[in-house]
Amino acid sequence: MYFLIDETLKLIDDPSNAGRDRPFVSILTKKEWLENRDRFDMGIEIDPSESEIVVTKAEANYDSITGTFSIPNRSDFSQKDTTFAFALDEKGVVFIDDSGTAKRIVSEIQSAKKWRVPSLERFLYDFLDRLVVGDQQLLSRYEWALYEMESAITREAESLSIDKVNDIRGDVRDLHNHYEQLLDLAEIFEENENNFFTKSNLRYFKLFANRIERLRDTTTAISDYTMQIRDLYKMHLDIKQNNIMTILTAVTTIFMPLTLIVGWYGMNFRYMPELEYKWSYPVLAVISVLIVVINAIVFKKKKWM
Repeated sequence: MYFLIDETLKLIDDPSNAGRDRPFVSILTKKEWLENRDRFDMGIEIDPSESEIVVTKAEANYDSITGTFSIPNRSDFSQKDTTFAFALDEKGVVFIDDSGTAKRIVSEIQSAKKWRVPSLERFLYDFLDRLVVGDQQLLSRYEWALYEMESAITREAESLSIDKVNDIRGDVRDLHNHYEQLLDLAEIFEENENNFFTKSNLRYFKLFANRIERLRDTTTAISDYTMQIRDLYKMHLDIKQNNIMTILTAVTTIFMPLTLIVGWYGMNFRYMPELEYKWSYPVLAVISVLIVVINAIVFKKKKWM
């Protein structure tokens, strides 16, 4: 598929129909690229393979800029990233994509965007912007989930679990890495080493870089928040364990005198006169109860339990 960058993206049959003032956008599969790359006259010698694409990056060559996109799955970060390659010069940009992602994004831009001053730089800005659409809302949901977990820890909810924090931390880490890579890519574009872009339009890449920096800073803040939640959860467990140990210690201490009495009268001495008394058992029972009650009162007064 070939598009001319005009007020909107216009479908054309051949990228050679586009001039310097009318750059083009091409979306090809890997097979189509290998069959037609000579038509673009970009001097680009890349052989994209999805299995070899692991990061989002851009490289400035002598007469082109080439690179790859590796986009995390926002619905499930454990799934494999969506990957595709690209190549561009002053005449236009070619996306080499078997996943259909580039085609979908370009179709969204075609249906939603109309430019007063169309340019390759403005198209690239809108394309890159689509890669992070909805991320601010996603990060806000993560923040809210962490806030709810913090509240649950504070009120000592029964169904408390730390697993969600670990999941969020992993997702945010993947997003942080993705934003770092996008920043590097935007810097390559903004540097404009080959003078493919109009200097007045480099502001688009600066705008995109600023947005990515804010998203990256948000992921850093959320990552720090997850650490605070984990520390709070650990402190909650320590306090809970300390309370249990305090109760066990108090109970053990209260009944310790009874253990002494049991040991004392468990001795097999022959001459223990109180063993022959009629009221020995009830008196000893009353004494035991009094010991427990007095100890409990003392512990309560001292706030030891």
